[in-house]
Amino acid sequence: MNEKYIPLYRKYRPQKLEELVGQEHIKNALSNAIALNKISHAYLFTGPRGTGKTSTARIFAKSLNCKNGPTISPCGECESCVDIANAVPMDVIEIDAASNRKVEDTQNILEKILYAPVYGKYKIYIIDEVHMLSNTAFNSLLKTLEEPPENVIFILATTEVHKVLDTIKSRCQRFDFRRITTDDIVKHLRYISDVEKINITDDALFTIAKNSAGGMRDSIALLDQLSILGGENAIDTEDINKLLGRISFDVLNKLSDAVIASKPQDAIEMLENVYNSGNEPVQILSNLLDYLKNLLIVKNCRQEIIFELTQLNEAQLKALKGQSENIETHQIVSLIDKCADYIKEVKLTNNPRLWLEVGIIDLANLSENTSLADLQKRINVLESAQIHSAPHGPSYKTPPAPVSKPEIIHKPEPKKTEPVMQEPAKPAESVKPEPQIVEDFAPMPKAQSADSSADISVLWGKLLDNISSPPTKSLLKQWANPVELSPESVVISINSENLLKQFVEGNKRKILTDAVNNLFAQSDSNVLVRLPQPDDKPVKAAAPKPKAAPPSAEPVREEKTPDAEIVSDEEIQDARETATFSKAKNFTSMHSDMVNMVVDLFDGKLLD
Repeated sequence: MNEKYIPLYRKYRPQKLEELVGQEHIKNALSNAIALNKISHAYLFTGPRGTGKTSTARIFAKSLNCKNGPTISPCGECESCVDIANAVPMDVIEIDAASNRKVEDTQNILEKILYAPVYGKYKIYIIDEVHMLSNTAFNSLLKTLEEPPENVIFILATTEVHKVLDTIKSRCQRFDFRRITTDDIVKHLRYISDVEKINITDDALFTIAKNSAGGMRDSIALLDQLSILGGENAIDTEDINKLLGRISFDVLNKLSDAVIASKPQDAIEMLENVYNSGNEPVQILSNLLDYLKNLLIVKNCRQEIIFELTQLNEAQLKALKGQSENIETHQIVSLIDKCADYIKEVKLTNNPRLWLEVGIIDLANLSENTSLADLQKRINVLESAQIHSAPHGPSYKTPPAPVSKPEIIHKPEPKKTEPVMQEPAKPAESVKPEPQIVEDFAPMPKAQSADSSADISVLWGKLLDNISSPPTKSLLKQWANPVELSPESVVISINSENLLKQFVEGNKRKILTDAVNNLFAQSDSNVLVRLPQPDDKPVKAAAPKPKAAPPSAEPVREEKTPDAEIVSDEEIQDARETATFSKAKNFTSMHSDMVNMVVDLFDGKLLD
């Protein structure tokens, strides 16, 4: 009863190279160095915590300083071996660089290396966490590390080798310690459990090994902590979850069922029970994130590697397999992404429970969230396709013509009582499109007025006439260009980023939208305003066509061809503009675009 208790991780610390677990490449290299008597003056051991760096340094020092050494199998009984095992600083000095990081501490080491070893053949300095040394301390150690006195060996150990100066690393033989595999940890834990008579299940040992992240020391320490729970019943995974504050697999399975079924009410009720059991919000979300990761693996990986990646038993894998049939991969990824975001929020907020509840409700709306995300993607694709249309698109590769114009080819125009002048102008070359091209791009048209078949320049002029604000109309005349005008879509380019913001986000957007709705006699027009693109063709606004007189008044106008009508309209427009702004136009080239815009805005004129 009076014997002092020794923790298991110290009691079962390896004492020989062959007792190292999971570091076969290290054991072979150091054993060959001892056997061939090729001992370097400096070594650098790097790797994750709990993988055996310091233990290996002690074993190596013991092998070198044993009275039978250098030997692969030190006796463990001579004074040198006993001193090293008891950490007595005689010939092997262990230094913690985290608490001895100043240059003065390094100078103290350098002053003592001149003394000869007492019992062994070498004086060995083991510097743990060497990356904590300051740059000044590193530099003071540099020269001695490169050319140390005879029989002096440095063994540097670190978990963050990237913080060690390159000049130090280049002077050492580097050995990288790997994370110990789960199987190796489980085998070693089973050996310790049998020796210490700890009643624990294999599933519990797997849980311990998985929780240690490849570190043997952490695994043995957790086993030591669990050993006090021993009784008639074997220690199982549930006991480990309670001890570590982890949520059991069954609880996570039920919670994820509610999430996948999009039942936020059930999810929030289960969350309340889990939270009241003493689990912290970050811990709940982290456990759920790990569960979803395993679900993603089961959904997408081969059966042969699922067990290796998840470390779950057959019953748990079967439950995940059944659950994975009710959810798609992109939905699992979406849940993982949201869960990770809410973990960040919970860590930063002053009210973690609020964000925990918000996160669970958000996750439990899986069907709605993924449907909205899919809809958003489709909208983005359609908008992108509308801007960058196919080569036979209506506004980029063909002469200026309305989108619905090809319908005239297949559908005869209804009888009209008005003169022929009001029929749309159709150049001869534009009435011969191939039927398959028309069927490919022509969308299902909305109910539209006869104006939709007019020329784009005429529609542009009518649209400007529908603008209720004179300043807005003037800005559009000066800076805008119509790319596409149809009941289905209106695309206008504006050659000014400042003005573009006003038509996209500002109050001028409603004015433009109302004008488009009035032009096409509809209420849900799709209006897109953007910057100019290389394929845009400049369009000049044409004046609205004058109303035709009755047939008896001007019977001769019925005999005019469509070509003649187009020329006549342009002549009328040019004549009107020439009459109104003749003097202003003579001086336009002498002034900036801003001056011209102001003149146009206030319907003024330029004087000599």
